[in-house]
Amino acid sequence: MNNKNKIKIFLVDDDALFLKLLEMDFLQHADFEIETFATGELCIENLSHDPDVIILDYVLDGLDKNAMNGIETLDRIKTFDERIPVVMLSSQDKIEVAISCMHHKAFDYVVKSETAFIRLQKAINSIFSFQKLEKQLNWYMERM
Repeated sequence: MNNKNKIKIFLVDDDALFLKLLEMDFLQHADFEIETFATGELCIENLSHDPDVIILDYVLDGLDKNAMNGIETLDRIKTFDERIPVVMLSSQDKIEVAISCMHHKAFDYVVKSETAFIRLQKAINSIFSFQKLEKQLNWYMERM
């Protein structure tokens, strides 16, 4: 986490209205630091801002038909730092899409719906629970 003990979240979605609603939901329910991006390219350009979590739309071609899609962006994020947890977000509820995202090292896949925000909160909680458990395990293994 960053120095202020706030979780820094990157929200990446080409749907400006959905992006704003998501940002407002996060800011309303917790003390997050949020950065929003309309394209995967902008997200990649700002990875040096050290996000704790990235919520990434799957399609991303609403502004530019030649823009990187979510999978390409996910791959570039993982090349930059494979430890950054990425939760994919999409209106597609096809299992093949979710499986593809997981094969590309997404932490989770959330379908855009009326429960999406709650599922995203749960995913973020899981990420930090997992990271805490991983640190405890590493500490234990170092002492053996």
